[in-house]
Amino acid sequence: MSAPGVDALIEALGIDVDPELLVLSLTHRSFAHEAGGIPTNERLEFLGDAVLGIIVTEHLYRTHPDNSEGDLAKMRSATVSQRALSAVARELGLGEYLLLGRGERGTGGHDKDSILCDTMEAVIGAVYLCHGLEPTRTFVERLVGPTLESAAGLGAGLDWKTSVQELAAARSVGAPTYQVDSSGPDHERHFTATLYLGERAWGVGDGTSKKIAEQRAAENAYRALEADEATASASTDQ
Repeated sequence: MSAPGVDALIEALGIDVDPELLVLSLTHRSFAHEAGGIPTNERLEFLGDAVLGIIVTEHLYRTHPDNSEGDLAKMRSATVSQRALSAVARELGLGEYLLLGRGERGTGGHDKDSILCDTMEAVIGAVYLCHGLEPTRTFVERLVGPTLESAAGLGAGLDWKTSVQELAAARSVGAPTYQVDSSGPDHERHFTATLYLGERAWGVGDGTSKKIAEQRAAENAYRALEADEATASASTDQ
């Protein structure tokens, strides 16, 4: 990466990072392989994942003294999830700085959640090596602060589709599928989504886009699954 590119990214990050470490944090294994086996960002990603985990865990522990271990774990999971970190990476414009091989570039690697998430962790690892824990804590809390605040109140609602998929897997009832119908003129389209687990419909949602309708269907299905589990547990206890 050229010096101007490094400087622009450092400005976007809002904290100084050693240029060589920063470039390493952006080096995907596909690029490293094509470049003759140079180092990748995977070791920095490993470090950054651990640093991120302790910072978020401590923050949640200190700021939510009345929450249970299970609640704190859910909030941490939502905050450090692939979805959350890739969103942070997009806000920083990290994708345009990634060093990817030709194959990954050709398949839209610059905007893949998995690659953006891993790179974000690698950047955090680079910041930690340059500055230590406390400046990195400030950096991380600035980046994920909004997600931390949301996690306290939303829980599963941060992504109903993912949450219902995880709940369905835990209950071994199969993977969710969606049937989406639409009506109305093109400029005022209305969508209705139905979530199925096997042959049974568990939730219906509607909205002005397919994505909104599916999220609402997933929310209703999640609540129905929870209610069903509670009823089953009550019957077992009797």
